[in-house]
Amino acid sequence: METIGRDLREMQRTPLAPSHVAALRAAGTVETYPAGTFLARPGEPADRFLYVEDGEIEVVNAITGERHLPSTLGPTQFMGEIAFLDGGNWTMPMRAARETRVIAVPRAAMLKLMAEIPEMSDIVITVLSARRRRQLDAHDSTLVLIGEDEDREVRRIADFASRNRIPYASLPLGSPEADAAAASYSTPAGRPAVIFGRELIDAPTPDKVSRLLGCNRDLIDDEAFDVLIVGGGPAGVAAGVYAGAEGLRALVVEDIAIGGQAGTSSRIENYMGFPTGISGADLVWRGEVQAMKFGTRFAMPRRVAKLEVLAEGGFCATFDNGQRVRAGAVVVAAGVQYRRLPIDRLGEFEGAGVYYAATENEARYCRGSEAIVIGGGNSAGQAAMHLSRSAAHVRLLVRGGSLASSMSSYLSSRLEADPAVTIEYGAEVVALSGADTLEAVTIRSARDGQERVVESCAMFVMVGAAPNTGWLADMVALDDKGFILTGDRVGGGSPYATSHPGIFAVGDVRAGSVKRVASSVGEGSVVISAVWSFLNP
Repeated sequence: METIGRDLREMQRTPLAPSHVAALRAAGTVETYPAGTFLARPGEPADRFLYVEDGEIEVVNAITGERHLPSTLGPTQFMGEIAFLDGGNWTMPMRAARETRVIAVPRAAMLKLMAEIPEMSDIVITVLSARRRRQLDAHDSTLVLIGEDEDREVRRIADFASRNRIPYASLPLGSPEADAAAASYSTPAGRPAVIFGRELIDAPTPDKVSRLLGCNRDLIDDEAFDVLIVGGGPAGVAAGVYAGAEGLRALVVEDIAIGGQAGTSSRIENYMGFPTGISGADLVWRGEVQAMKFGTRFAMPRRVAKLEVLAEGGFCATFDNGQRVRAGAVVVAAGVQYRRLPIDRLGEFEGAGVYYAATENEARYCRGSEAIVIGGGNSAGQAAMHLSRSAAHVRLLVRGGSLASSMSSYLSSRLEADPAVTIEYGAEVVALSGADTLEAVTIRSARDGQERVVESCAMFVMVGAAPNTGWLADMVALDDKGFILTGDRVGGGSPYATSHPGIFAVGDVRAGSVKRVASSVGEGSVVISAVWSFLNP
């Protein structure tokens, strides 16, 4: 299955060309650092690109202060993380192992060079992506979670990090490594904790972690953009790629995780160009990096609470934190969310046995147990296949009598042939039981009304689709289910134009759209031509 980047060992043997180095030297300055000098600390802005001419740079363990990796950066290599593209923060502490001379290029100047020299841009982006892949594969990061399996809030941070392809290290509560980390921050051993660099995060939330990583920077109040893209799923990220490529100043905001609902898909096999499949999170992450290369900015987790029309033209969006931005046009790519089932105690078990995604992170929680998956669409089918590799057994509950109309044939055939998966038609969950975490579910048969209790510590809900349009109030016309009407149905000049000039809708949130990743990407890319025409009449 495809992943987010190439092998780092291969990319370390691909140096920048002499002409690239000459361009760096012309745009930057030569700086020399004595041995022991820190060139980056976690949480500091990744605002410069450092090319090593002479010396050695090492990654440091934030807790012990010792060298963290056996390999170091030397002459012809460069220091950087993928966050550099979006103006995020450093995540790993790095220092000069001996006197080191570098060419330092400010971020803005480096991005300009990358836009002008695509061959250099390709090398830099591929290396940065490979470094992120290595961190993810090795679970190597200065974001350290203690007690992920026992504490719901820590698990919430793990889910946020996992879905956004943010590397983190997870230490079991009570392990020697966890106790040593706790001692370094003078916090009692045996307690769940979230640590970033040298900081113990009090009352951790995804927003706090995102701010430390630089993913949720404070924007200038009333900062102006050409286009505001609401939603970071396939449609929104594709719009971000094409907006940036066309020279539009674009901002993509996402309230949960870049990737949207597609990001919860563990394996997409019918997206063109990936014959061995790719996870939804990895696919959209690639698009995010591509959009950042073109200058598109991202902010998450951030939600648009209100959208207003300005008297002088354009729009003003107010976020859930009270900040505002202005935009000449708005692309709504807010997608849909799985419906919450009307089951008693459902809220109690959300994040503690009830999940709405089935990534590698959630799969860990049902290892060796029986997993319940509710739904009959492709997302539910992909979840069942993915979970069957870790759970003792997977029970797929489908309210209807067939999968033919809701699931791709290749997927339903594979499920039916898998001995680790049982499909139950005409079945629904009517009750949940357990103390602090889910322990069992009660399943009712629609055929005879019989109920039975099945022991399970993990239930995955992937049923229904509720559009995220409540924040739009009465600004655009919706159908009776809350999806946004576009095109000829509202007299729009573009298939993606809404009833309000300057507001466009793409992807799953649009009424009549085909609920597939490929179609969402297509709509997100095509809509930018209509946005351009609106902004440049």
